[in-house]
Amino acid sequence: MNARKVRVRFAPSPTGPLHIGGVRTALFNYLFAKKHKGDFLLRIEDTDQARYVEGAEQYIIDSLKWLGLPPDESVENPGEYGPYRQSERKEIYVKHAQQLVENGNAYYAFDTPEELDAMRKKLQEQKSSIQQYNAHTRSEMKNSLTLDAKIVEEKIAANENYVIRFKMPANKDIVVNDIIRGAVTVNSSLLDDKVLFKSDGMPTYHLANIVDDYLMKISHVIRGEEWLPSLPLHVLLYKAFGWESEMPEFAHLPLILKPQGKGKLSKRDGDKMGFPVFPLEWKDPKTNEISAGYRESGYFPDALNNILALLGWNPGIEQEFFSLEKLTELFSLEKVGKSGSRFDPEKAKWFNQHYLREKSNANLALEFQKILNTKDIKADLAKIEKIVELVKERSVFVSDFWPQSDFFFITPTEYDAKTVKKRWKEESPTIIESINEIIKGIDNFTSAILEEKVKSYISENELNMGAVMNAFRLAIVGAAKGPHLFDILEIIGKDESVLRLENAIKNIGK
Repeated sequence: MNARKVRVRFAPSPTGPLHIGGVRTALFNYLFAKKHKGDFLLRIEDTDQARYVEGAEQYIIDSLKWLGLPPDESVENPGEYGPYRQSERKEIYVKHAQQLVENGNAYYAFDTPEELDAMRKKLQEQKSSIQQYNAHTRSEMKNSLTLDAKIVEEKIAANENYVIRFKMPANKDIVVNDIIRGAVTVNSSLLDDKVLFKSDGMPTYHLANIVDDYLMKISHVIRGEEWLPSLPLHVLLYKAFGWESEMPEFAHLPLILKPQGKGKLSKRDGDKMGFPVFPLEWKDPKTNEISAGYRESGYFPDALNNILALLGWNPGIEQEFFSLEKLTELFSLEKVGKSGSRFDPEKAKWFNQHYLREKSNANLALEFQKILNTKDIKADLAKIEKIVELVKERSVFVSDFWPQSDFFFITPTEYDAKTVKKRWKEESPTIIESINEIIKGIDNFTSAILEEKVKSYISENELNMGAVMNAFRLAIVGAAKGPHLFDILEIIGKDESVLRLENAIKNIGK
């Protein structure tokens, strides 16, 4: 690794919600920066105004906040290298695009869309191996390399539509190094003269990306493998500007793959299999379509960070659960693999279940109380904490607490028909009446004492323990579910327990 200060950037485009592939890119940048006591920047790459989506920028910012990955520099927290929104840096790009033209590494092109289509069609008809605008075809096109200098000046002065293209060298091997993939060699004959500056006055990704990374002193570019084909151009741009000695190191992350089949994980996969692919819920401003988010689906940010970290990165140890601090300590780009990693939605739930169990009952009770409030159920936190402790082992999300514990808050008025048929016998009312009398006489209404008294009654009367307890649970809960029965009794209290047993005697089987 080079000796300069580590500065990395996450540079998403605000064209919609942030995909979890982008979240992993942000996470790896964050971990790398923090591991090396460096800076993590958030830069908004909004040069493609046609695809700009209202609200997407704030969505990106909010997602990083929820995940606990705060940028050291951003639109909201600017440093000395701003602005951090590319649409506010237009003058910078104009100057640098012109610099490339002046030093012979770029040129003005005035070809219309129709002329470009005609060029491609002609190449296809000729069955040419060349199918793009490059060193072989530019001599036949309308650009500042083929037109008289005076005509070029007149066209520019008349504001005629033009783009600025990079002048790709002919038949030159470009060797670039990637931290994850090693040396990559590409011949320039396979590359086209990419547009660097568009007719709308905005730069393309390629120009803006290189200029901003240089001016913001980015030391390492960590991004998805979809940008690997652009790496030779970016290296040539650094050389064209004379910035080769300050070029960052590159690392291209492997894809996150579908749970089933081939290809990159998409929203369609999530919709089909019922899991989110976005960190937060997203409402499309044009269609009003709502897409699920991990936050709203009940996932904890540390669980999502943990599973994403293990998609492509292998710490080399058996351990699977890592705090953000531990991930930071262990992370290295050298342990990131080249191959794509398959996303497993069931494994994601398993991670969340682990983190739920690790949370304190007090914190979980506060979250559960919010759910209870939506149901107009009032309960003190001490009671909610006790209930949480009993049901969290069976839960994956906080939202699971309600179906696991609704009977703590609502007296059963109906009884599960299958359980009634299987567990409620002819003698059950008489036995439950006897248990009710025992319960009425217990003053120290604790789980242990209740269990001792009731089980003594069952043993002394030589009754079937399982049969009695099943009927007893049905009377208290209304179904064959719930944690330890005597813990339930202690929490709902004597009066409620007596009421439920009396209701069961009157109503079950009637």
